[in-house]
Amino acid sequence: MQDRSPEAAVRAPARDTYRHGDLRRALLDAGIELARSGGPQAVVLREATRRAGVAPNAAYRHFASRQDLLEAVRMAALSAMAQAMEKEVAAVRRARNSAAYARDCLSAVGVAYLRFAQEETGLFRAGFAPAEPVELVRPNPDKAGPGGLNPFELLGTVLDRMVEAGVLAASRRPGAEYLAWSAVHGLALLVIDGPLARMPQKELQAMGKRLLDMVEKGL
Repeated sequence: MQDRSPEAAVRAPARDTYRHGDLRRALLDAGIELARSGGPQAVVLREATRRAGVAPNAAYRHFASRQDLLEAVRMAALSAMAQAMEKEVAAVRRARNSAAYARDCLSAVGVAYLRFAQEETGLFRAGFAPAEPVELVRPNPDKAGPGGLNPFELLGTVLDRMVEAGVLAASRRPGAEYLAWSAVHGLALLVIDGPLARMPQKELQAMGKRLLDMVEKGL
């Protein structure tokens, strides 16, 4: 007679095959949830296989190492960030004044970035886990949002819009992404990992708005 006790369920061996869909996707989903709850250091291949219900060896057909899984999770995190940024920009009401609209779009990108850092802190940290020095800024569909652009490219798009609207001088456009990104990313880190972690949300929102205003005027 088959033992169906809880103890037997715990002892049941993991499968070495996956028959209920895409194993790579299941492992990646598990890795994303691990990152969401514990950041990049929580992304462990063995734990991902356990959550997917397969033997560890089965994972190596899709991810050769823990670093490979973390890289896929990192891409997914950046894609989620891009999606949040796209959504925020899409919600901006088109003003009759193209300059005002361009400014609002830049602000929307920054607001979405800061909100993502606070609401999806584990994924935010995973998105900036160690990678190739220039990889974060290169086009890649795996880290893009629905519109096909990654967070860095989305920032570039709204900066181009500011040039077209006459808000940002064309001569000051080169490299502006890095300046804006550095300022907003720095505030995000101070909020999630630094001395601003316990600041009331209302004050943080006000500070974020002031920073974004400063970035726009400084560009």
